Amino acid sequence: MIAPSILSADFSNLKQALNDIHASGADWVHLDVMDGHFVPNLTFGPKMIHDLRPHSGKTFDVHLMVDNPGELADEYIKAGADYLVFHSEAEIHSHRLLQYIHSRNIKAGISIVPSTSVASVKELLPFIDQILVMSVNPGFGGQSLIPQCLDKIRQLVELRKTGGYDYLISVDGGINSRTAADAVAAGADVLVSGSAFFTSQDKAGFVSSLKGEKRV
Repeated sequence: MIAPSILSADFSNLKQALNDIHASGADWVHLDVMDGHFVPNLTFGPKMIHDLRPHSGKTFDVHLMVDNPGELADEYIKAGADYLVFHSEAEIHSHRLLQYIHSRNIKAGISIVPSTSVASVKELLPFIDQILVMSVNPGFGGQSLIPQCLDKIRQLVELRKTGGYDYLISVDGGINSRTAADAVAAGADVLVSGSAFFTSQDKAGFVSSLKGEKRV
């Protein structure tokens, strides 16, 4: 599945960005929330997600790159998240937060930055719907994929198989028409693409290329 990231859209015209995502044949809308503390950048809060929600029936994949995500979860759930993904590095009581998100009848996920090992979140894998592997250091769009992060995807595929789990494996960072094939070959289920999607002149062709249907 392809999940364009609103982070790289023109913030003055986000309704058009949603229209572009819909027309492209992409599957999800990825929304990166940054607080200027956990990552060195600021993006947007729950009101923007709430305002966009009526304009799209697609899955809203909300990625909290924030400190203390448990204190903010309710606001993003109310805003219209379908998946709420937080960083294991930012939450001491990750299992409790996963349980709480599920109690609100939405899907829960965790994310790990490039310096975090899969082993550090192994105990959480039975309780998640999605794990998001950051293949760049988060905070800014337009970075190049760190190839070593693909090894984490392979590890997660094996753990999913041996554990009998059913979580989705997402990858975010440096995904474009050149790197997508490597991520898919490693076992990624969801490809998050920001700047490469929004700078493409043929967004439908770009999405097709990421899905392996054609080259652009």
